[in-house]
Amino acid sequence: MLVALVCPIARAEELAPMLTRWAASVSPTNVHAEYPRPQFARPQWQNLNGLWEYTITTDTQRAPQTFAGQILVPFPIESRLSGVAKRLDEQSTLWYRRHFTVPEAWRGQRVQLHFGAVDWAATVWLNGRMIGSHRGGYDSFSLDLTQNLNRDRENELLVAVQDPTEGDQPRGKQSRKPEGIFYTPSSGIWQTVWLEPVPQSHLTSVRLVPDLNAGAVRVTPLADTLAADVTVEVVVRLFGEEVGRASSDVGAETSIKLAKVRSWSPSTPQLYDATVRLLRGSNVVDEVETYFGLREIRVGVDEKGMRRLFLNGQQMFQMGVLDQGFWPDGLYTAPSDEALRYDLETAKQLGFNLVRKHVKVEPERWYYWADKLGLLVWQDMPSGNNATEAGRRDFRMELERMMDQKMNHPSIVMWVLFNEGWGQFDTERLVRWMKAVDPTRLVNNASGWTDAKAGDVIDMHSYPEPSVPTPEGARAGVIGEFGGLGLSVEGHKWSSQAWGYQGMADAQKLTSRYCALVDKVWELQNMNGLAAAVYTQLADVETECNGFLTYDRHTLKVDVKKVRQANTHQPASFTGVMVLPTALQGEYRWRYATEKPTNDWTQMDHHGSTWKEGPGGFGISGTPGTLVRTEWKTSDIWLRREFTLPEPHTNSCNLVIHHDEDAEVYLNGVLAARVEGHTVGYVVVRINTEAQAALRPGRNVMAVHCHQTTGGQYIDAGLMAAPPAK
Repeated sequence: MLVALVCPIARAEELAPMLTRWAASVSPTNVHAEYPRPQFARPQWQNLNGLWEYTITTDTQRAPQTFAGQILVPFPIESRLSGVAKRLDEQSTLWYRRHFTVPEAWRGQRVQLHFGAVDWAATVWLNGRMIGSHRGGYDSFSLDLTQNLNRDRENELLVAVQDPTEGDQPRGKQSRKPEGIFYTPSSGIWQTVWLEPVPQSHLTSVRLVPDLNAGAVRVTPLADTLAADVTVEVVVRLFGEEVGRASSDVGAETSIKLAKVRSWSPSTPQLYDATVRLLRGSNVVDEVETYFGLREIRVGVDEKGMRRLFLNGQQMFQMGVLDQGFWPDGLYTAPSDEALRYDLETAKQLGFNLVRKHVKVEPERWYYWADKLGLLVWQDMPSGNNATEAGRRDFRMELERMMDQKMNHPSIVMWVLFNEGWGQFDTERLVRWMKAVDPTRLVNNASGWTDAKAGDVIDMHSYPEPSVPTPEGARAGVIGEFGGLGLSVEGHKWSSQAWGYQGMADAQKLTSRYCALVDKVWELQNMNGLAAAVYTQLADVETECNGFLTYDRHTLKVDVKKVRQANTHQPASFTGVMVLPTALQGEYRWRYATEKPTNDWTQMDHHGSTWKEGPGGFGISGTPGTLVRTEWKTSDIWLRREFTLPEPHTNSCNLVIHHDEDAEVYLNGVLAARVEGHTVGYVVVRINTEAQAALRPGRNVMAVHCHQTTGGQYIDAGLMAAPPAK
């Protein structure tokens, strides 16, 4: 057990206010024992996770002579599972020491040392000689140990780490004063450390670009040799059967036509396996196993002229959940691979097809499970202050490495550059660079707040009610965050403090309120062209209790069946045929007046000589969720519009309206509906039976009066025929 072996001065239960169920099975001999790099796998490797010696000094260069105790790698020093649970001062250096031997079977091969991630600046010594350094808390790095390796006796590995946390480097939501939406830091080694033998000439990476339309995959293999007698062979398999094969030179892209074409999607996450061999003549010099998925993501236009997200040529509404990737016992590091998988399986179970990985980059195995299980991923770049040129350089460097190292995962469909304006700079230029580097994915220039009118989507945050960004250019409108319904569960709280964007009394009310919010999302999807929505959030984090799961993953707070139903089945009332289109469907003209007309203004035969004419909607630009084509600034406006109604729809219509503020709607002189207050998007309202009966085949008239008192203002309306009964 971990508690007996890691920390002689304090048991893990005593260190932690909260543990997950996986913590009990963590031990120094089995901690994250899975192969850490499934997309570039070799059979031989040695895991260096486990107990290391550690100490903290103020000297950044001189190796310590003594060590304070033991730490369980790869858990950050602040975490409970590390066995230390101690904060690292920004002026201090965290030292790690570990001894190892290499297997006799590796003789004659080079030996590489791999770090999944170290936060933030690391320097590495082997047997007293400095062999390399790295800056960046979220990307992997490797060092060659061969020249300084003792093959016949024990080797000493020493790692020094500095992490100012709130310096100018990317740090996500780590804070030295965690509260609210900012959390405990994760300093030092926080992903798997491992050794790997490689041939003298070996493959270093392989780029796999899906080409679904061509039924092919484009492969670019890289190696540490450019020898003329070396080639690369790639063999692709589906269900164990070979479906493609090609040879190429190192560094050259080749397209492999696939005999069987199966697309990857959340409903069918089909993956191809591939073997990549480095050959000298017919001899295999090096060999790695990898995989890929065939999928295409783009912004397109639907039959209503609205911008949508299309996966594999089919329109797909992306219903997502925000995932921060924090754990009460391991902080940035999940207690086990099973725990990583559990979070993604829970998202699938709740009916989500998308996870937004929020200002954090996960280990390779998290993306492996997203690929295997079938979940779309919006990958955020971890945010930083970016207040200095050095900080911006670090940000650009880690952005480039993140994209390069995660490029082959089919699950990742969007890169999110900035979040809520945090450290935002050079947005348009960076977006252009990202699109040039990776034209196969969407780019979100800024999730929430500071939109630079660049990239593929316009993204707003709206708590707790979902809203929708005003349509803009060729970009799709998405909600990067909404909801945040809070419910703390006694016995499963980080501390006595707990908060959410809107508190819920119990699980039943949380479920009901969530389903109502999702109904609103479906309204916005159908009426306003909303293309995706991300709910905050999958799991509680420290004092923030707005997750579906408690922080320890013990309790799933909602009725899973009802949440899944809400997420996956669009209500029938929000579907149908627009028989009287709104401004969202095009430029449709109304007659309007801002002076009160005569009392018969709602009647079909009214002919006011003072009425003007203009396209809807009517209001003030900047009012949330509106599409203003005719300015309206007075307190009242009266509208009339004639339309022709086909026979089948005369008794099956609903009102579609966006109003700010109070409005009344008449059909052929009969009051159909009266609405109060304001909306932030188009909503569906049932019209009364008298107005339904007044509708007739052929010519009809809709008349609308809207009254506004303060703030923004807007009015537009239409009719939608209900879908036919099944």
